Amino acid sequence: MPTIRIETEQLLNAALQLPPPELDHLVARLQVLRRKSKAPRLSVKESELLRQINQGIPADLQQRHAALRRKLRRTKLSASERRELLALTKQMEQLDVERLRQLAELAKLRELSLSDLMEQLGLKLPEPE
Repeated sequence: MPTIRIETEQLLNAALQLPPPELDHLVARLQVLRRKSKAPRLSVKESELLRQINQGIPADLQQRHAALRRKLRRTKLSASERRELLALTKQMEQLDVERLRQLAELAKLRELSLSDLMEQLGLKLPEPE
């Protein structure tokens, strides 16, 4: 599409010659363009970090871990269940560490403290169990 250079005053004069319904339509479209131009744009890196941060811990992993913890509170775990719980706990901790690394990287990109970024994203630290 070729680019046409029009001065603002020429554009305004041309708009004033439009019938009122067309002028209203033009104004509405200009408002949409203005809102889009003001909308924050994320870099590819920020988008990728946010995607990774928002993935969270897989549901099946969370559910099995929670089930074993509930059982541990009620009764004893078998040796194999204890090993499984420890392995799941380690896996979840590793995922949490990776998520924290991603949050720190995003905070650095945005030149924010980690706590400010977490507040901006609506993230809260988990309550101790």
